[in-house]
Amino acid sequence: MTDDSTYPHHAAGSAVFRNRYRGDCENCFGLCCAALPFSVSVDFAIDKAAGEPCRNLREDFRCGIHTKLRDTGFRGCTVYDCYGAGQKVSQETFKGVSWRERPETARAMFEVLPIVWQLHELMLYIEELLGRPAASVLHAGLREELIEIERLTRLEPDALRELSVSALRAKVNGLLLEGSELVRAEAKRRHASHSEEAPRVKPNSRGGKHGKSGKAGRKPVIGRGADLVGADLRGEDLRAANLRGAYLIAANLSGVDLREADLIGADFRDADLRGANLAGVLFLTQVQLNAAKGDARTLLPPGLERPGHWNAVG
Repeated sequence: MTDDSTYPHHAAGSAVFRNRYRGDCENCFGLCCAALPFSVSVDFAIDKAAGEPCRNLREDFRCGIHTKLRDTGFRGCTVYDCYGAGQKVSQETFKGVSWRERPETARAMFEVLPIVWQLHELMLYIEELLGRPAASVLHAGLREELIEIERLTRLEPDALRELSVSALRAKVNGLLLEGSELVRAEAKRRHASHSEEAPRVKPNSRGGKHGKSGKAGRKPVIGRGADLVGADLRGEDLRAANLRGAYLIAANLSGVDLREADLIGADFRDADLRGANLAGVLFLTQVQLNAAKGDARTLLPPGLERPGHWNAVG
């Protein structure tokens, strides 16, 4: 049984909680390789329907081309992370019996995976806020939600398939947004108090695509859901910015200070994060990092890993 002691208050900056939301392929039945669909694109070399095992999935549930996924057209596989849902569904929901051992369970197992994935994603965000002192006024409510969601992840397969994750997400998102505002407001006050010691860097005026208009030299519009595809954001002060759901595909963020920015749901595909400061950002996930470009100078929050392909970035 889960109780409040399962989720102690996290020390600020602690990365321990992230270990609970890390995929463990050794204890998974290759669920992401079978349950999820994908189509021919820059991320995948072939079409695959939902519920159809990938042609590269071996009998032991390991990937036959794991070490050369990017070189063979399966970049999307290197971006994905199940947040620990794969091993939970395999070992707990279905009691360690694979869909190959019991083919009649395959459909249910494949349908349950994305549901538990979404629940784990919400839990990950909640646990991050529990480590933010600025959001302490919300911690009691956050713990209640965390315990309830954990209970839901342990439901039987049929009950999980009937779960309305969208309704739950809407409820939790209110707390996440409120927590984000508290954390970013405290960060803005802190940055303002040091402004005389560290003058604000002026936005660059080199031109390039800036926001939706794409007009050279136009200052980008920064905010929730902003269209910043291909934008040159070098020199922008994005500390404590609200970038929730922003489209940052192929944006140039090299050397940008993003401390305490809210990045929940932001699309970082091919975004240039070389030398960027991501220390202390809110709601950044490994999936977002895996989709971006960076290097050894990129500063990361505790518990997030530097993707292997970043080593190839100059």
